[in-house]
This record gives sequence, C-alpha cells and structure tokens, in this order.
Amino acid sequence: MDIVFIKQLEVISTIGVYDWEKSLQQKLYFDLEMAFDNKPAAASDDINLALNYFSVSQRVSQFAQTNQFELIETMAESVAALIMTEFSVPWIRVTLHKPGALPKAQSLGVQIERGTR
Repeated sequence: MDIVFIKQLEVISTIGVYDWEKSLQQKLYFDLEMAFDNKPAAASDDINLALNYFSVSQRVSQFAQTNQFELIETMAESVAALIMTEFSVPWIRVTLHKPGALPKAQSLGVQIERGTR
C-alpha cells in the first residue's frame, strides 16, 4: 500500500478545555499520512483515481473550523474517522500539533493510527 501525505496543514479552530480557549481561535497543524493504492492513478494519469490532496485538505480545514472540541485527542479521532469514511482510506496516521499551548514548548500534540495498512 502506498502512503499519501499532507504535512503541516494549518487550520484555525476553537479548541481547548479552559474558558479562555473557548472564546478564541487558535492555529493547529495536521500531519496526515493515508494508505492509498496509487497504481491506478499513476498508470492512467487520472486525478479521479487518486486520493485528491486538495479535497482532503479542504475537508479537514472545513471540519476543524466548524466543529469545536475541548481535547485535541477528540479532534484527531474525528478527523481520522472523517477521512477514512469520506475518502475510503483504509489506514491513516493523524498527528495534530497545537503550537504555543505550553509556555516552554514549541508545540504539543497527539499522534494516532487507525485502520489497517
């Protein structure tokens, strides 16, 4: 199985446990690695047979902007389920970064893998 990836997809979302976080939007960064059979698309040079990076990134951005979560764990799980369902991806690794969340750290985050590779 091939891996299609999107690195450092920047989205703006309202996410956090604390009251002050719930009233503002914050930057999040997604790293997405998705299992997908690229052979048909490569053989035919047909985008309709490929996992469309642009469509995936638009959908993740739209989802993150319109849904509010307290935990980044919940956001990561929801995005993984969304991509697997809507784009017929059998396996995904989602790394979600929340920069600036800890004063002495560049970023914090979670990484999850779902499905079968």
